[in-house]
Amino acid sequence: MKYIGLNNKAVDAKDAVVSALDHGFLYGMGLFETFRTYEGQPFLLERHLSRMAEGCRQLGIPFEPDVQELREWIRLVMDKNELSEAYIRYTVTAGEDILGLPSAAYKQPNHLLYIKALPVTPTGLYTEGKELQLLNHRRNTPEGAVRLKSLHYMNNILAKRELSGYPSAERGAEGLMLTAQGEVAEGIVSNIFFISNKRLYTPDISTGILPGITREMVLELAAASHQPEQGFYRWEQLAAADEIFLTNSVQEIVPVSTLWNGDRRVTIGSGRCGEQTAALMRLYRERTDMLI
Repeated sequence: MKYIGLNNKAVDAKDAVVSALDHGFLYGMGLFETFRTYEGQPFLLERHLSRMAEGCRQLGIPFEPDVQELREWIRLVMDKNELSEAYIRYTVTAGEDILGLPSAAYKQPNHLLYIKALPVTPTGLYTEGKELQLLNHRRNTPEGAVRLKSLHYMNNILAKRELSGYPSAERGAEGLMLTAQGEVAEGIVSNIFFISNKRLYTPDISTGILPGITREMVLELAAASHQPEQGFYRWEQLAAADEIFLTNSVQEIVPVSTLWNGDRRVTIGSGRCGEQTAALMRLYRERTDMLI
């Protein structure tokens, strides 16, 4: 990543700096969105910006998204980094303010674009699936009514560190966090779904999970065929599922073939991507194909 986007420009990475008094740095007051491109076009950009706008409203950060202007800025930074496809992180910080907790809204946020090449997809990821490791580390409760994709990511980092101590991590496993009450919450960087008797289930937003953009799209795609339910589920229900999959904006829909609870292994279904998960993957990719 040679160039970083800073306030609608593309600057050398070493020169992309914000003030030490930026409240994104001092107090974690800021938000970010991650998404990817298809044929150079950012996917579901309007949905990401809508989520960010609502979060900024809650944090008192002025934010009026201009979709076309952002598309042009993304293209500028992609071109400077010589990328035709990209992983994109768009960050809005609260900007510089007093040392202390302000009572008024912020006035001048900073906008940053971090753009890099898409990660290499592991061989067999979408057919053989991914492993999912149950973690002892619990999902914390959100600071407000709904979890924001905020700059405060310590809970996820601690979970990632725990995951690194399991053998499954060397095989690319995702870590699964439960709530303090022992309910299934989400992965470190993903939302989770499972299918039992052809019905689709996913944890309710009130468990404290991030309301993911890909999660939202899957619920829409599955509405007619799977009667999706959002609720409160235990590990035992997940382990008994016919199919499980994870979602995020970069890897899309990823089947889960194996669960781990400590060193106890549970194979899900046939141990490969299930038919219903594959069908949802096809529906999702039909949507991405509309950009091409």
